[in-house]
Amino acid sequence: MIEEVFVDVKDRMTRAVESAKDGFATVRTGRATPALLQNLQVDYYGTPTPLPQLASVQNQDARSLIITPYDKGAMKDIEQAIRDMPNLGANPSNDGTVIRMSLPDLTEERRKEFVKLVKNRAEDARVAIRNVRRAGKDDLDSLKSEVGEDDVARAEKELEVITKQFIDQVDEAFKRKEAELLEV
Repeated sequence: MIEEVFVDVKDRMTRAVESAKDGFATVRTGRATPALLQNLQVDYYGTPTPLPQLASVQNQDARSLIITPYDKGAMKDIEQAIRDMPNLGANPSNDGTVIRMSLPDLTEERRKEFVKLVKNRAEDARVAIRNVRRAGKDDLDSLKSEVGEDDVARAEKELEVITKQFIDQVDEAFKRKEAELLEV
C-alpha cells in the first residue's frame, strides 16, 4: 500500500519536472531552436492547432529557423501566429514555399527578463512537487490504521527524501538554462 503511494508520487513528480523542462525549452536563448515554436498554436481554419502538426521546423543557422508548412494555405496563419508570439521579437518572411524567421540579438536586459521568467517557472515546478508531496502525505496518513504509525512515519521520511531529489532536478535544470541565457 505504501509502495503504491510512492509509485504515484514519483510519477506525478516526474511529470512536474518534465513540464518544467519543457517550459524552459520554450524560453529563447541566444540560439534559434525548433523548441521555441513547439507550443505555438496557429489558428488553422478556425481551430487552434499546434505548429508541429502544420509544419516542420528546422535550424538554418544559429540565428534563424526555416518553417516548411505541409499545407501552403496555412502560411499566412503561421506567419501571423509567430508575429503575435510574446517574448520572441522575430519578424518572419515567406518566399511562397517556406517561412524564414531570424531572431534578433538578445540585450543584457532581455536576458535578465528571461532569467526571471525561467526562475518563475522553476518555482512553479517546485510548488507542484510540494503539492504532490502534501497529497502523498495525506494518502500515507490515511493508511495509519492499516499499516501502523511507525511504518507511516518511516514512509514520510522517505517521502521527504524523494521530494528533495525531484526539487534538486528542477534546480539543476534551472541552473543550466540560466547559464545558457546569460551566455553571450
